[in-house]
Amino acid sequence: MSFKKSINVFRKKATRSITKKLLDQKGLKLTDKSKIKRILITRPNHRLGNQLLITPLVKEVHDCFPNATIDLFLKGNLGPVIYKNYTYVDRIICLPKQHFKKLHQYLYSWLKLKKYYYDLVINAEASSSSGRLSTKVARSQHKFFGFERELNLFKTSDAVHISKYPVYSLRYFLNQNIIEKPLPDLEIKLSKEELNLGKELLSKFVDLSKPTLCLYTFATGKKCFSKKWWTNFYDALQKSFPNFNIIEVLPVENVSSLDFKIPAFYSQNIRELAAFISQTSVFITGDCGIMHLASASNTPTIGLFNITDKAMYEPYNKSCLGIDTNVKSEFEVAQLLKNNINNLKLAEN
Repeated sequence: MSFKKSINVFRKKATRSITKKLLDQKGLKLTDKSKIKRILITRPNHRLGNQLLITPLVKEVHDCFPNATIDLFLKGNLGPVIYKNYTYVDRIICLPKQHFKKLHQYLYSWLKLKKYYYDLVINAEASSSSGRLSTKVARSQHKFFGFERELNLFKTSDAVHISKYPVYSLRYFLNQNIIEKPLPDLEIKLSKEELNLGKELLSKFVDLSKPTLCLYTFATGKKCFSKKWWTNFYDALQKSFPNFNIIEVLPVENVSSLDFKIPAFYSQNIRELAAFISQTSVFITGDCGIMHLASASNTPTIGLFNITDKAMYEPYNKSCLGIDTNVKSEFEVAQLLKNNINNLKLAEN
């Protein structure tokens, strides 16, 4: 094991050991929500999907405390991009993605947590050691670590979902009925100008008078389906949807499991990519960050799961569906989509 990997292993073990002692939140309830003026939500993880998955929590916090401003403690450079149009999000403190190359910035970001005082600090992911530690480090009288589910303090049928249980847990923490109102949507908040740009970009590839199926054939590691799987699936889609456009969105790596045999859109701009996807009718992909980006763009999204837990990570919003490909073949997935296409809210081109 390299020195760098050894240090990371030690850091994670040490952080986990420390944060195990932070689970003493019993009986902590807010008595006067009107006094909550500034809130910190912490989710120090650099992945696109993980940062998008806390948007429902951010919206829930704003709904509970409409007069409060919200700061975010994140990691990497995606935070300002994702939350660009969240007018009630103020400061975004970002840890650098690479600790060792930017150690000074990494330490400074942690020190900034001590610079400001918050009326409430919220850890967005209960299992995150760095989330618990940052919640502990931040200055606030009221701190929410989010471990209610771990202690089995409440139960709902879909609380296992990584984006839903923080909202349920916060409602429990605030003494609210956790299922009384609908959960906020996953959302990147595209502007009218961005939506118009997405339509303009799509028009360069397809006939806008037809609905469009959009594929994303890339995912990391074992979550990525084989070229044979995607080829079989594409052939099945052609037969099932003869009057649809079929297009592919490419990853930053600029690779295609369909070997670029269909029209393909490429962009390294996350918001431009979301705008393009928003103008398509249905987005189909394996479990990945772009799956959550598609859902956040308010596009009906089909998530294909072969390794990860579907119940925990499936696409969040309405008209979205997670499919376990261990029990359904690529041909059965295409048939399932054909049978349910009328239940999906197709984008108006």
